[in-house]
Amino acid sequence: MIRVYTGEGKGKTTSAIGQALIASSRGAKILILQFLKGSTYMGELYGLNRLGIPLVQFGVGCKWAGMIRTGLRHCTGCGECFRKNRDPEFALPLVREGLTFLKEQVQSSHYEMIILDEVSHALNRGFLPSDELRSILQSAPAIDWILTGRNFPQEWLGEVDEWWELKAVKHPFQEGIRSRRGIEY
Repeated sequence: MIRVYTGEGKGKTTSAIGQALIASSRGAKILILQFLKGSTYMGELYGLNRLGIPLVQFGVGCKWAGMIRTGLRHCTGCGECFRKNRDPEFALPLVREGLTFLKEQVQSSHYEMIILDEVSHALNRGFLPSDELRSILQSAPAIDWILTGRNFPQEWLGEVDEWWELKAVKHPFQEGIRSRRGIEY
C-alpha cells in the first residue's frame, strides 16, 4: 500500500505519524525518514523516540536548534535551514545518504511501514529521480509506504493507493500567531 499526504495545509507529517501510531499499536515496526528537514528541536523526534519509532533526518538543521529546544529562543522564520536544504551543494549529498540508508533498511526486511516525510521536495527539485524512488517502493511490496510533502508530483496519482490533499481553512498562523512549542514543534 502506498499513501500520499500532500497539499498546502499543515498536517501532512502529523497524518503520517498518526498512521504510524496506529500500526505501532498492533506491533508493526515503523521507520520514518525525513528528507531535507533537519531541525533537531522538533517535538516529533522526541515523542517518537520514546515510543520506539525511529525518525532519521537527512537535512540541514537550524543553527539555533539547541536554544529553541530549551525554550531560550524561538524560531524566527529566517529560512536559513530551508535555503540550505534547497541548495544542491548541501541537499544532494544528504538525499543520496538518505537513499543509501533507505535501501539498506528495505533489504533488512525489518520494517512493515516506512514513511518518507518531505520526499516530494527531493523529487520536485530533481535531487531524487522518480524512477529511483519507484524502484525502491516496488522492491518491497510488503511494506506500507507513506510519502509526504507539498506539491507531490501529480504523475504519481495513478501509482498510489491513497492520495490526500491537506488544505488549511483556518489556522493561527493566518492571524499572526507564531508556532507554539509542543504544538507545531
